[in-house]
Amino acid sequence: MGNVQRVLIIKLGYSETLVGEISRKTSLGDVLRSTVLLNRFKDAHVTWLVDEKAISLLKGNPYIHRIMPYDLTTVLQLRAERFDTVVNLEKVAGICAFADSLTAWRRYGFRFDPDTGSALAYDGSEHVLELCLSQKDKLANKKYWEDFLFEMIGSKWQGEIPTIGYRPSSEEIYDIGFNHNVGEKWPIKAWPPEYWKELETLIGTRYTISWQQGLKSIEEYIEWISSCRLLVTNDSLGLHIAHALDKKIVALFGPTLSSEVYVKNGVKLLPSKEYDCLPCLSTTCVKETPCMYEIKPQRVLTEIDKLLQE
Repeated sequence: MGNVQRVLIIKLGYSETLVGEISRKTSLGDVLRSTVLLNRFKDAHVTWLVDEKAISLLKGNPYIHRIMPYDLTTVLQLRAERFDTVVNLEKVAGICAFADSLTAWRRYGFRFDPDTGSALAYDGSEHVLELCLSQKDKLANKKYWEDFLFEMIGSKWQGEIPTIGYRPSSEEIYDIGFNHNVGEKWPIKAWPPEYWKELETLIGTRYTISWQQGLKSIEEYIEWISSCRLLVTNDSLGLHIAHALDKKIVALFGPTLSSEVYVKNGVKLLPSKEYDCLPCLSTTCVKETPCMYEIKPQRVLTEIDKLLQE
């Protein structure tokens, strides 16, 4: 490969980069968001280690030369190879230990502490680990998620967006897409079903609307988002796909931290009523009226009008 730098990025999706929780349920949104780093390695030969459930998000990406599923065979192969740079974005202790065992000149991200059996940070990533371990620090943070990701590799984020591998062929045939599903992991992020219906009624025949499609296939989901001029969305994978496709976005936030999320072409709406718990970063709600009820449909329509008339 001559003088081309060999880079390995380890991002399976088991641990969200700025969240302390570890899960074996793959965070597809976090994998996609991490592709923003590829803007830093455009001239390198990049290998990406990922959970097989997220391969569809990376397949076809022009900046990734090898996509490798996380399994025993791949682990054994990577241990026999050499890299110039390893970027480990997973905080799972065993994956950190594996990353440390690889032959590489430079290492970024998270490492393994053999004394405690836990994840620690390489130089440059200490602040990221602090945010993961301290909810107080995380809530006080005013930087975008991308700022921290680039900081971890000793670089500076300059407004780049994620790069999605799959290239949709669908044309824009709908004015608005309703991305209403949030999945099972974080149900309280969802805007109330009756508000989606009310918004549809308020819009009437002014714009064409499509309700969320492609839930069983990443490719079909991307095609559906590509077919919409604007996406009204909860804080979910669809938001990050729309951002990568440079779509207009009206993003609805309540329990999650909106300040971390960069929306290049759109607006982020938060509850209009003050809650002493926001953002709670919790997957359950004890309030009589959840915060997402305080983002009214008329307010969403006002933002839709502004964006579609630009």
